[in-house]
Amino acid sequence: MVKKQQYIYWSMLNRGNWQLYVAASKQGVCYIGGQHESFDHLSEWVAIRYPQAMLVRSDERLHPHIEELAEYLQGDRKGFTMPLDIQGTPFQRAVWRILCEIPYGETRTYSEIAAYLQKPMAARAVGTAIGANPILITVPCHRVIGKNGHMTGYRGGLDMKKRLLKVEHLSSD
Repeated sequence: MVKKQQYIYWSMLNRGNWQLYVAASKQGVCYIGGQHESFDHLSEWVAIRYPQAMLVRSDERLHPHIEELAEYLQGDRKGFTMPLDIQGTPFQRAVWRILCEIPYGETRTYSEIAAYLQKPMAARAVGTAIGANPILITVPCHRVIGKNGHMTGYRGGLDMKKRLLKVEHLSSD
């Protein structure tokens, strides 16, 4: 039996001051990188999550997803319609589903997410799952802040997190 080749298609959003790699499988977007993250980071991530896949540039295939992201970053979109291909452990996927329920323009704390999962002592585990989120922006981990209301870590860097919160009018920086 011949195994069919799997492809992960990628492109780059390059609008204004934003530069982000975006990748998708046939099922949907599987990766959105951090601001100015290298192509090597995307390539290494694909090698781990999709070891049999070939990474192929396809600006045409990714165009609709890039446009949705650009509209969001310009403040013209509050939600996304793009399909997602979320790869992670069951706990990670549960956390990421909750992140997708945080309304535009609102934040939650790690403790609130842990409580929502009915695991009130799991705030650190929630933080670890959030840090592993491969699909920045559309799985809005930037909407999670510390219990004290302060910025906390972000895979794309705190500068990117502040910029995303500013897009949603949640930061005066």
